[in-house]
Amino acid sequence: MNDEKDRKNIRIIEWDDMDKRKFYAFGMVLSMTIRGMIYPTSLIKTRLQVQRQNAIYHGTWDAFKKITKYEGVRGLYKGFIINTFTIFSGQCYITTYELMHKGCGDLNNTAKSFIAGGCASFVAQSITVPIDIVSQHIMLEGQSLEERAGRRKVTLKDGLKIAKRIYHVDGWKGFYRGYWASLMTFMPNSALWWPIYHFYVERLASLLQGNLELSIPAIAIQAMAGPAAGATAATLTNPMDIVRTRLQVYGGNSILLTFSKLIEEEGAKGMTKGLTARLLNAMPSSLVIIVGYESLKRLSLRSELADSRQW
Repeated sequence: MNDEKDRKNIRIIEWDDMDKRKFYAFGMVLSMTIRGMIYPTSLIKTRLQVQRQNAIYHGTWDAFKKITKYEGVRGLYKGFIINTFTIFSGQCYITTYELMHKGCGDLNNTAKSFIAGGCASFVAQSITVPIDIVSQHIMLEGQSLEERAGRRKVTLKDGLKIAKRIYHVDGWKGFYRGYWASLMTFMPNSALWWPIYHFYVERLASLLQGNLELSIPAIAIQAMAGPAAGATAATLTNPMDIVRTRLQVYGGNSILLTFSKLIEEEGAKGMTKGLTARLLNAMPSSLVIIVGYESLKRLSLRSELADSRQW
């Protein structure tokens, strides 16, 4: 009876269960792969969020068509090289999450996940924000409805020029434009994502394996829970993500003023700008991330524990 119950419960692989060398080696490859897959949706989301009204694009699909038409497929990857530097912040994120989750001791898993997710995001954003600011500016380079202007190749040199321009105008603090808005966006997003994810995993496991008595692999249940958690967290934090993006691209220090201006110009509907693109980013990326992350943890299990976790 206990064996049957154990099969229905999906055990969490903890930090001490893993071989760290495998964990970081596989993690770097996974992180780079995921970034390459979801970058076009990040670029589209950024362009939609910073534009006033519908100045150039009339939604996610319209943006995709116009970018590929006037800038080519390469246009969807402007700023990608700069953005790949965030791979280091990704490793810091998962390390912080696992260590904080372990350090929360006897708290229940929901509380552990909330605290660990928020702390991990704080560490990662402190590293990521300067890279994001430069890559977001590059994302907007050559934004045009004229093919000649749109297809101009954006190089690493352009990134250096943008970085120099930011430094010339605002000094080092220019690389932390919208830092507090970033924390107010990504810390809640991360803090909410993990408890919501575990909630969906538990409910789906209970429904499918418990009530319906279906033999569903743990990784399949996690693959369903990841996108659901991503969509929920992204929808709840989208208004702040718009404010963050506008502060980082246009400058300014006031979160409230930027938010008020957004409402004044576009009403309540303005808070949904880029949401479709964000969901198209969050749901597939959550699927890939969680399947990759849970697989990574299983592949990194110490050899003596390899048979103790459900796939």
